Amino acid sequence: MQTAPDTTNPWLQGLNPAQREAVQTLSGPLLVLSGAGTGKTRVLTSRLAELVATGTAKPWNILAVTFTNKAAREMKMRVSSMVGPMAEQVWLGTFHALAARMLRRHADLVGLRSDFTILDMDDQTRLLKQLMEVEGLDAKRWPARQLGGVIQRWKDRGLTPDKVGIADAGDLANGRMRDLYQAYQARLLALNAVDFGDLLLHVLTIFQAHPDVLAEYHNRITHIMVDEYQDTNVAQYLWLRLLTGPDRNLCCVGDDDQSIYGWRGAEVGNILKFESDFPGASIVRLEENYRSTGHILAAASGIIARNESRLGKTLYTSADEGEKLRVNGYWDGSDEARSVSSQIESMQSAGQDLASIAVLVRAGFQTREFEERFIAIGLPYRVVGTKFYERAEIRDALAYLRLIAQPADDLAFERIINVPKRGLGTASLQAIHIQARASGKPLMAAALDLVQSDELRPAARNALTGFCQDIKRWRDAMGGMHHTDLAKMVLDESGYTGMWQADRSPEAEGRLENLTELVTAMQDFDTLQGFLEHISLVMDGDTDSDQGEVTLMTLHAAKGLEFDTVFLPGWEEGIFPSQRTIDESGAIGLEEERRLAYVGITRARRQLYLSFAGSRRIHGQWQSSIPSRFVQELPAETVIEDIAQGLGGGIPFGRAAQAQLAGGGEFGDGWQTERSGGGYGPGWRRMAARRQEPEKPAFVSKASANGFAVGDRVFHQKFGMGNVIHVDGDKLEIAFDKAGHKKVVAGFVSKP
Repeated sequence: MQTAPDTTNPWLQGLNPAQREAVQTLSGPLLVLSGAGTGKTRVLTSRLAELVATGTAKPWNILAVTFTNKAAREMKMRVSSMVGPMAEQVWLGTFHALAARMLRRHADLVGLRSDFTILDMDDQTRLLKQLMEVEGLDAKRWPARQLGGVIQRWKDRGLTPDKVGIADAGDLANGRMRDLYQAYQARLLALNAVDFGDLLLHVLTIFQAHPDVLAEYHNRITHIMVDEYQDTNVAQYLWLRLLTGPDRNLCCVGDDDQSIYGWRGAEVGNILKFESDFPGASIVRLEENYRSTGHILAAASGIIARNESRLGKTLYTSADEGEKLRVNGYWDGSDEARSVSSQIESMQSAGQDLASIAVLVRAGFQTREFEERFIAIGLPYRVVGTKFYERAEIRDALAYLRLIAQPADDLAFERIINVPKRGLGTASLQAIHIQARASGKPLMAAALDLVQSDELRPAARNALTGFCQDIKRWRDAMGGMHHTDLAKMVLDESGYTGMWQADRSPEAEGRLENLTELVTAMQDFDTLQGFLEHISLVMDGDTDSDQGEVTLMTLHAAKGLEFDTVFLPGWEEGIFPSQRTIDESGAIGLEEERRLAYVGITRARRQLYLSFAGSRRIHGQWQSSIPSRFVQELPAETVIEDIAQGLGGGIPFGRAAQAQLAGGGEFGDGWQTERSGGGYGPGWRRMAARRQEPEKPAFVSKASANGFAVGDRVFHQKFGMGNVIHVDGDKLEIAFDKAGHKKVVAGFVSKP
């Protein structure tokens, strides 16, 4: 291990001993285990500056890899402020951007031209559908998007079609999955196109088949730095291993406790086996946290310590212990959303900025109740989710622009032929396809032929004629106006903007804002074609928090962010940890779920609220539930006293909650009897007793309607408690305590 001499360079000032060691270890393999909030970005940028300033490496000899374009931009900006314009000469970017740069230099070695097109997931799916039709595969039995996901996973593992084993393919696509993969790759070559997986896969092929090319990169790149190493997949791992030269100057920064993307190919094993891959490697642990309070860090450390597959580290802070965690139990998901909203309103009234508050959920469906509640009370919020260029409205707008720029783009034609609706449905599109196959023309040209015939109904023919005329008019205008003005004209004249303006759904306004942002993004490019070629490499979905809005997002999307106050709702078995993940991946999946809990907890700086519900409506069905095992794993000393006693005794709530079950008192913000009609259902009883046997659902099905009789005491989600006064099959008449007499369906009530 070579350590650079200590200097007074400004980027070294203020570093703690572990950070300084990581920055000044400039030779040989180095793994920096950087816990949440321990200054990882500062270490990365300072080390890069140290490499350049000490003359250890020239800027053009350094390869720095990130996972998002935002991270790459931030790193380049910081290093530029430290060492000046030399930072511009560093090879700095995402895996895909750097691989694309390499592939364009050597495209001919894999049968491509350097001007190849990069297809997105939507285009890949359309292409697969076409190949499946030729093969006679049933798209309902084998959805194209599903098979596309299989191909992507193979590429993430570095597998070309000839390397896919029989066991890998199984009976997918009626046993023809490998052949479909081969045909898909051949079609991509014919189109001079690649998908995202190909960017790395083709470069791997080049490096393995052409040692002279690899040697060229070894001579050029002497030092490699990698951010978020725990998130790398097999292909990325192999790419890095091949690029690492004989001096083994590879620095990987990451946190095995924050590896949460196994579902998209990330291999936590890459970071766990670093020492065996690079014997004698230096390991530096960054454990001093600059983000969270002591109790929050202790809670996170207590949970993650239960994982067996980890290198091990313990976060600590010099700051105060802060407030203890609050764990609240609620009757159902709606009660949970109401209480969380009320607490946020109280914080706002006390002067807290809403932008410093986040609600982080495990599954996307959990956001609906929060959104509806936020809208009802007028609480400003934003949802962070789907990546910008993957949003439906952005894809639609881009399809219009692609078709105008290239009328032979069949995938774009298919996407927007009936968006907004023009009366051109499946039958019309089928007729266009038949004409295209018969004439050997693209769909747009076939459509122009078809409108001259009587093959279509008059209404459809008129609609198609208008569409074709619009595309031609916009294409003719393309050369005489700025591409941003063209985009505005297309969105307005096509009726697409009007479609969303007329939409009254909560997300319509956001979609219109996204379309405006798309036009703004185009201003950075000289031509429409330049913009269309670039967007494939900027789909990182990074979004900065807006002031004055609560952030609502999934735990996966929250990685890398931090907030003063964090709410973690839905901590129930089956939801978190996800039952599907456990069913599919067993103990490995459970450990990843626990890492996700660790990530969620460490997003909080000052306050943390966890909650669970006794009943929740999932996919339209009510289900009773018990608190997550992760609630039980919280160290008792980190939780407010009353709840902590319950946790220590193996019961999911403390004395106040038990007293409530006995008939009085209140627990936290969610245990008031008036909220749930004065009683607790089977879900709460199961939680209190921690029974192992299966329980009845919190709400009975229609099939069990004959289980009700006149005089039964029942609970209804909307109307509260009441007594059954008449039974007619599955129809009940109930005298509710507060809502009066109502006729309801038996499936919506339960016996307390």
